Amino acid sequence: MREIVFDTETTGLDPRTGDRMVEIGCIELVNRVPTGATFHAYFNPDRDMPEQAEAVHGLSAAFLSDKPRFRDTCDQLLAFIADSPLVAHNAGFDFAFLNAELDLCGLEAVCMSRMVDTVAIAKRRHPGAKLSLDALCTRYGIDRSHRVKHGALLDAELLAQVYVELTGGRQIGFALAASGGDETIVEPAFQPARDRAFRPPRPHAPTAAEIARHGAFVGGIEGAIWSG
Repeated sequence: MREIVFDTETTGLDPRTGDRMVEIGCIELVNRVPTGATFHAYFNPDRDMPEQAEAVHGLSAAFLSDKPRFRDTCDQLLAFIADSPLVAHNAGFDFAFLNAELDLCGLEAVCMSRMVDTVAIAKRRHPGAKLSLDALCTRYGIDRSHRVKHGALLDAELLAQVYVELTGGRQIGFALAASGGDETIVEPAFQPARDRAFRPPRPHAPTAAEIARHGAFVGGIEGAIWSG
């Protein structure tokens, strides 16, 4: 099963009021194991960067000024995510921005049925607990010491680890054959059966003697419903 864990950084909280997506990071999972394949891009939002947003992710308007527009890289992004389920933390937020950008390009929105929200999963697993990405990293012992500011790819990498823990932990699968980049292959967790000599099926029908002994046994049971 292929899934994409992703995160976005934006200029604000609401694409309906002119806020734009400025960064996206995606991590590929196959059978809940990271393959090493990723997609990461910054986008020029063609607008200013509010101080509050820059304080969160550290992306200034000057830094983004020479980056491509979303429309210039959306084909590569859509090819990477393909038709896989999309996992995000508070996923409605990220889906809103992703679909707003696709709409500006005149492209079809990503269907909400593909959305997997780790906040909703965490609420079911840990009712009443703190549900931020930092809090879940602490709960599951995931190192986030290198997370000074929010970053889409870094947060997606952390979330991928959290998602695995939320959905069953590391026992789901371990075998990775890391050939690097998009060529990473997940090896099957089973081994094919070795060649063995053919053995004819063992007969399972009862013998006449076995039928006689069974009849005698049932006959000794008072009011047995199996008699006859």
